[in-house]
Amino acid sequence: MSLKTAGVLSIVTGVGILLFWIAFFTVGLAPDIPPACYFSYEYAFPLPDTILSLALIIGGIYALQRHAMKIVLLPACGGLIFLGLLDMAFNYQNGMYTITVMDGVLNAFINIWCVVFGLCAILTLQRDYVKKS
Repeated sequence: MSLKTAGVLSIVTGVGILLFWIAFFTVGLAPDIPPACYFSYEYAFPLPDTILSLALIIGGIYALQRHAMKIVLLPACGGLIFLGLLDMAFNYQNGMYTITVMDGVLNAFINIWCVVFGLCAILTLQRDYVKKS
C-alpha cells in the first residue's frame, strides 16, 4: 500500500468510527436482543474511540502531506489493531457473530478491517521510514 493510500484510508477509518458513535447514540445500532453485558462494554468506548479517530484523521492528513508528523499513525494503528482484536474476542465470546447473518458479516468485516488495515498501515510507515534512511 502506498503512503497516500494509507493516509486516505486512515482518514476514512477515523471518520467511520466517529460516524458509528453518532449513529449508535442517535439511531440505535444495538442488536434486538444483546448480551447482558453489551451496553456496559460499548459505553466504555466512546472516549478512547474518539481519541483514536482523531489520531487516525490527523495522522492520515500528515501522511498525505508526507509530513514528518505522520508518525502519529503508528500508535493509532496499534490502537486500531487492539480495538479489532478486543472486539473479536468480545463478539466471539458473546455470540455476536451469530445473532443475524447481517450482524455477523458486519461485525466480522469491521473487526478484520481494524486488524488488517492497522497492520498494513504500520508496514507502509515502516517501509517509508526505511526508504528514507
